[in-house]
Amino acid sequence: MAEEKIIGIDLGGTTVKFAILTTQGEIQQKWSIQTNILDEGSHIVPDIVESINHRLNLYNMQAEDFIGIGMGTPGSVDRKKGTVIGAYNLNWKTTQPVKEQIEKGTGIPFTLDNDANVAALGERWKGAGDNEPDVVFITLGTGVGGGIVMEGDLLHGAAGCAGEIGHITVDPDGFECTCGKKGCLETIVSATGIVRVARKLSEEYAGASELKQLLDSGEEVTSKDVFELAEEEDQLAMMVVDNICYYLGLACGNIGNLLNPSSLILGGGVSAAGEFLRSKVVAYFKQFTFPQVTESTRIKLAQLGNDAGIIGAASLALKLEE
Repeated sequence: MAEEKIIGIDLGGTTVKFAILTTQGEIQQKWSIQTNILDEGSHIVPDIVESINHRLNLYNMQAEDFIGIGMGTPGSVDRKKGTVIGAYNLNWKTTQPVKEQIEKGTGIPFTLDNDANVAALGERWKGAGDNEPDVVFITLGTGVGGGIVMEGDLLHGAAGCAGEIGHITVDPDGFECTCGKKGCLETIVSATGIVRVARKLSEEYAGASELKQLLDSGEEVTSKDVFELAEEEDQLAMMVVDNICYYLGLACGNIGNLLNPSSLILGGGVSAAGEFLRSKVVAYFKQFTFPQVTESTRIKLAQLGNDAGIIGAASLALKLEE
């Protein structure tokens, strides 16, 4: 019999990404379908089942060839029941019995977790985490999320909220967050937060600056623009980047002092700023950590990009054997 395989699914608001992997985490096949969120998202799970079955038929594979399927999903996940609720970008307003439907439709064991958690698993297993047991992943995108792997296991917490790094308070008098409190990390270092910081600092800035000109004339400005202008030594842009790296370094310092992971990995769209971002965050991280943590916890850039989710999701399936 051929070596058993695993399937990873990364369920997003616009696309569903799939991969078939070996148990060592090597991707053998990848494909994707559009996420159909019409009719309260009722087509999503049937589409997933149909896509998997079509792929197995196409390549003459059987359900028995697979250990299991793992999936990362937005929303609140009940891992025991295999259900999801509150994934508003999928139009899922009621509890979705995902595990039951996918196992019935494919005949393959199924498990799932939150999308930020599975991205953390992916980076830990095959990316910047070097498969070490203690790794924290921070995703800097439209929002800020994360996942915490300690002693080889994901931390979930009493209500499944462990790893909500975006809601660490870094500035009690800061911007209001969608969660209802003020000064969350997400309000400053997310893609939208960075632009918000730029607008605020621009109001008080009197010097010459291309960034200020763009903001004052009502041009569309992105976090990418801010970083690019900072690299060109635009004075206002450099102030903005220093400001956000201060708060990100502060949050990373607190995480480091609390958990002492071997790797603190920065991923998501904002992390595309690369070493320019990382080196500035490291400088503040050193300021906010005590010596043993400063020396043993490394801040790294994510390596897997969009594959982190499918690789991490697939790794969930390996736990089905245990």
